[in-house]
Amino acid sequence: MNEIWVDTDFGFDDLWALLVLRHLGKRVAGITLVAGNAHLDQVVSNALGARHAYGFDAPIYVGADRPLVRDSETAESILGERGMQSRGQYLPDGGTLDEALNAHTALQNWLRSAQPNDRRDVLAIGPLTNIARFIQDAPELAKKITRLIWMGGSNGAGNHSPLAEYNALADPEAAAIVAQSGIAMDAVDLMLCRTVAFGADHMPDCDSLTFDLLGGYLDIALTRGRSNMSIYDPLAALVASMPDAFEYRTCDMAVSTIPDMTYGNTTFTENTNGSTRLVVGTTLDAAQICLNALSRDNANVD
Repeated sequence: MNEIWVDTDFGFDDLWALLVLRHLGKRVAGITLVAGNAHLDQVVSNALGARHAYGFDAPIYVGADRPLVRDSETAESILGERGMQSRGQYLPDGGTLDEALNAHTALQNWLRSAQPNDRRDVLAIGPLTNIARFIQDAPELAKKITRLIWMGGSNGAGNHSPLAEYNALADPEAAAIVAQSGIAMDAVDLMLCRTVAFGADHMPDCDSLTFDLLGGYLDIALTRGRSNMSIYDPLAALVASMPDAFEYRTCDMAVSTIPDMTYGNTTFTENTNGSTRLVVGTTLDAAQICLNALSRDNANVD
């Protein structure tokens, strides 16, 4: 059975990524949570609220509440204390977490359950803390990950520092461990995401909750004088769902863990034997596919 696991710091575009997976018929086996967009308790609240509002059926497991080494640095200065902006409505109270297992044990069980011909793809759309800890604690089992699709890094300038993209800068040590592990990884970097965007004229016909959350996401760009907002995590979900529709460059990824202006900087060096593929393009109308997942017919808001 081919399933996908999602590791997320659950802001709005993480929710959007899950809707893209559902829209494209991907079965999500489990969701692990990591601090990033907001502190972990808010990330958990967002995930539970999204499950309640959008009817997700995947189990949710709590993971790392802080990076491996560095002090925590959320994206709340941009996204607000909820880890997502809105023009009105926010996610409802999703109740309490029922799942007793932690993220590490849940991912371990899922990988162990794989049969010889099963794929075990992991979509990571936040800091890589959970994945790095798993590699450190269970390196042989981590090799069962068929492909890790990560929205992170930048083959150019950064967005949270001059040289670093947020998911890399939030835990550079974790990203470095994953890069050095040899696990096959597709990196959906900042430069690619900035080629896929939407504006006010592209808002889909969606329910009021989704409209408010998508509008709040767009407002991040509008309030900064930009007419379009880039699409990040949903694009990574599209890569995970339709890998053959994208172009790649095989390379080695390195991550700076030096605590200076380069901290979190990612470099991609072409190497035909490298374990990382940098996603460099697609012939798809990627923005429209992602927006379609939010339409009234597809989002399935309760």
